[in-house]
Amino acid sequence: MPEMIETLLPRIVAGKAPATVRKYTEAARYLQKVFAEFAPEQVTSADVVALRRHLIDHATVCNRTISVLRMLFHEALEDRLVERNPCVGVPTVRQPKRDRRVEPEEFERIKAQASRKLAAIMDLCYLTGQRISDVLKIARGDLREEGLYVAQEKTKARVLIRWNADLRAAVERALALHGNVPGLFLFGKRPPGYSGVWKAYKKAREAAGIPDVVIHDLRAMAGTEAEAQGVDPQKLLGHTDRKMTERYLRDRRITEAEGPAFRRKRDATAKS
Repeated sequence: MPEMIETLLPRIVAGKAPATVRKYTEAARYLQKVFAEFAPEQVTSADVVALRRHLIDHATVCNRTISVLRMLFHEALEDRLVERNPCVGVPTVRQPKRDRRVEPEEFERIKAQASRKLAAIMDLCYLTGQRISDVLKIARGDLREEGLYVAQEKTKARVLIRWNADLRAAVERALALHGNVPGLFLFGKRPPGYSGVWKAYKKAREAAGIPDVVIHDLRAMAGTEAEAQGVDPQKLLGHTDRKMTERYLRDRRITEAEGPAFRRKRDATAKS
C-alpha cells in the first residue's frame, strides 16, 4: 500500500490548488502509516469502515482521508492493480451546517488580544471577504488603482474589491508592519504560513474568552455584514451560485411581520 499510494498520489493532486495538494498529501501520508502492512488487494470495505469509525469525531479529516483513499483505489483500478474499490459504499460523515456568526464586538475583542500582524490579517479577511489563504498571499502588485485584486486559489475566480477608507487604512497598516520596505507580498517577503496564523488566532480568541469561533468564520461574517449594508455578497465572495453564497450568510436579525385579525360579522345596520 505505501508504494501504491506513493506512485498514484501525483495523479490525484495534479492540477489542484496548492492548499488542496497539501491536504491530500497529508492524508496520503497518514494512509501509508495505517496500511503499512497491507497489500492493496488485502484492503477490504470493513477496513475502510474501521478507519471511518476511528476518525469519525473529526468529520472534515475523516471525509477527506476516505476521499483520498477512494481516489487512489480508483486510479489503481484503472491500472488493473486491484479488482475492486473497497471505499465504494462507505458513506461520508454528515456535517451539520455551521451557523456561528462572529459579532462585531467579538471580532474587536479577539483583535485586542492579537499581535499587530494578526490584527491586520483579520481586518483584511473581514474587509475583503476572501479565504484566509488568499488574504495571506496578497501581493503588492494586487494593489490596483481601482481596488484590491484577488485571484482565488480554490475556484480561480477573480475579484476586484473597490477601495474604501477602511480597506485603504487596513492595507496601510499591513504595509507598515515591515516599515514599508518594498517586498513582493503585502505581509512581507513571503506570505505568512497558514499554520502559524491559525495558532495565533486560536490563542487570541481563547485569551478573549471566545473559544467557539474559527478564523474561517470571518469570511461568513464579511458576507453577512456586506448584505446587511446593501453590498452584493455573492460578488464579494466570488461565487457563481447564489446557493453557495447563502451557506455563508448568517443573519440573525428578527423578521418583523403582522398576523391576521379575527374575522368579524358585519354590523346588521351596515347591511341595511
